[in-house]
Amino acid sequence: MTGDGEGAATAIGRNGGAVAAGHPETARAAAEILEDGGNAFDAVVAALAASFVVEPALSSPGGGGFLLAHPIDAAPVVLDFFTQTPGRAVPMGSADQTGTLDFHPVLADFGTTTQEFHVGRAAAAVPGMIPGLCAIQRDLGRLPLSRLLEPAIRLGRQGPPLAPLQAHIMDVIGPIMTLTDAAHACFGDPAHRGRARAAGVSLPMTALADCLEALGREGEALFREGAVAQAMAGLTAEGGLMTADDIRRYTVLRHPPLDRRFHGARVLTNPPPSSGGGLIAYGLALLENDAEPPAPNAVVRVMHQTGLARDAVGLAEGVDDRRVAALLCEAGLAEGRAALAKGTRALKTGGTTHVSAIDAEGNAAACTVSNGEGCGHMVPGCGFMLNNMLGEEDLNPAGFFRWRPDTRVSSMMAPTLAERPDGTVIAMGSGGSNRIRTALLQVLCAILAHGRPLADAVAAPRLHMERGHLDIEGGWDPVTVARLTTAFPDTRVWPDRSMFYGGVHAVARYPGSGGVEAVGDPRRGGAALVIPAA
Repeated sequence: MTGDGEGAATAIGRNGGAVAAGHPETARAAAEILEDGGNAFDAVVAALAASFVVEPALSSPGGGGFLLAHPIDAAPVVLDFFTQTPGRAVPMGSADQTGTLDFHPVLADFGTTTQEFHVGRAAAAVPGMIPGLCAIQRDLGRLPLSRLLEPAIRLGRQGPPLAPLQAHIMDVIGPIMTLTDAAHACFGDPAHRGRARAAGVSLPMTALADCLEALGREGEALFREGAVAQAMAGLTAEGGLMTADDIRRYTVLRHPPLDRRFHGARVLTNPPPSSGGGLIAYGLALLENDAEPPAPNAVVRVMHQTGLARDAVGLAEGVDDRRVAALLCEAGLAEGRAALAKGTRALKTGGTTHVSAIDAEGNAAACTVSNGEGCGHMVPGCGFMLNNMLGEEDLNPAGFFRWRPDTRVSSMMAPTLAERPDGTVIAMGSGGSNRIRTALLQVLCAILAHGRPLADAVAAPRLHMERGHLDIEGGWDPVTVARLTTAFPDTRVWPDRSMFYGGVHAVARYPGSGGVEAVGDPRRGGAALVIPAA
């Protein structure tokens, strides 16, 4: 069920459902619900709730995300439950003019380098996770919310051992996961103040289990205006910006997905205010211009051109329909193709996880969520940490505290569906911050343009081009590496596979054979399960 090394975790079956996720227990929670008669959307809710327990550095009730859903009997839809900026801004809208905000940098140690993150109560944006899960269950699900939360509640009380990948992430951002006494009590090593728990050590989350149990009884109101909402607002009342009114007024948004064609397949992905979906669609449009399936050099050049186009249309400053339309209009694509024809040369580990699910009826779901790195503060009595989206440098390109009040925070997250003319449906998504778009671009290209099997496409080594610098993942043949390093002088060759390059968790249904497949990316703890037909 799970994978390690270079191979993807793969499961194949017939006529049943399938799920791929970032942790075995996350996948098992989804599978349990599918076996109990739930659909793909029920499975996603159960999986996300379980991820709060077993992937706590990536997923939390204090964060948010996006679901791309394609019900078998309805049009596809994106549910946007990502974080929202508070309704009040800092005076003068730039820096902390009052000196009263709890907002400060911490250094995360990646071994070869360090990275600065900003945490504190003022780093927390308004979370949408629980309103999102409730909306998914209400709009698309079949089983009651209390049933969907049962696997997570059970895990929280059992305290499963911390998985190696999760322990590594928690170690890297240890200064955040153990910032306060409450955070250290939950995630820290009892014998060493400031150090996160080690792999294999039990991580009970009893307060979170109690909170989820109450959610099953009381419903969404618990997080809107009930005890949990009051606890969140109380936490940020001193030194923060989020208010009880912000929490109460939060709205789950619904959008039609971006809908593009690539090598005969229909590709659906995340629309504005996400930037990731538009950038993936732009890259696919440029790659389809090649008569032959694109070679690695061509893919890198398209990555580079996509970055230039992102800056040119202003997506780095803000994401809206107008900017994405300018990116994808025929004139914009023609300009990108012309730049490629001239031979353009190229001169943070994101706190994100993903679940893909498909059920026996053919309902398909791809859901990506994030808690950033967490703000360092636990919500009192509730067992989870609020996000630090207002302290994420990538999400605040104009500078901290320059955001517009009461506005959805933009994101690179891009849950994606590909639908072939023969009826094949593939649901996928990835974590990885700025690497999300390049990871998904390469997997889609490998499947749809090169005809590679899903598991091979996920396991294949990747490339990432960012502002003229090319990262080459370990696993490429020496000839390809030589060509890439010659063509792109600013290059780093990695010795092995790495979570830096994202983690694409995908499921597929093949109508001709009646088969289903699930593939979990080992770069990010990938787990895959199929559910036997009833």
